[in-house]
Amino acid sequence: MRCLQERGTVVTALTDPREGQPTGEGQPTGEGQPTGEGQPTGGAVDASDGMAVARRPRARLLLALAVAAVVVAADQATKQWALDRLSHGPIHVIGPLDFELTRNTGSAFSLLQGQRVLLVLVAVVVGAALLAFAARARRPARAVEVGLIVGGAAGNLVDRLARGDHGAVVDFVALRVWPTFNLADSCIVVGCVLLGWTLLRRGAEA
Repeated sequence: MRCLQERGTVVTALTDPREGQPTGEGQPTGEGQPTGEGQPTGGAVDASDGMAVARRPRARLLLALAVAAVVVAADQATKQWALDRLSHGPIHVIGPLDFELTRNTGSAFSLLQGQRVLLVLVAVVVGAALLAFAARARRPARAVEVGLIVGGAAGNLVDRLARGDHGAVVDFVALRVWPTFNLADSCIVVGCVLLGWTLLRRGAEA
């Protein structure tokens, strides 16, 4: 009888799947689980935030320069069209608006006539200051506003330095009740208005 009982125990051990299961001692414990040490810590988050802040001036500066480049390209294209198309005479567009080719040795809207050296220096200094201001801006809109102003100034600066008209700027948009201007002048005015409005609205927050 005892032999039969021992054989039954052996058979049960071989056939019962529960006998083959690992006990609690073989189970992985909490020590093998990843702990909070592998999770991102506050220091890592602060470091990533710091990198984002460090990249911001470069991104804002590149945005302002990109906008300025677009303005210069568009301004020079329209001026070349004016030189080619309006050299034979003005074109009446609508109402008080005419396209009439003129040359301006002053600043925007024919101010400071004949002051080429002064105007070049002012354009360079103001442009550099505005780009530095744009690099510290928190909002992309501020960089766009600065880009409009810098692009307009650069467009007219190209005329003063590259065109053989004694530093004269090509103007062609005539409104009769307003001095003749060009696309660069318009971008300067729009950029200044937007920049002034946002500064007043947000309390000079850069």
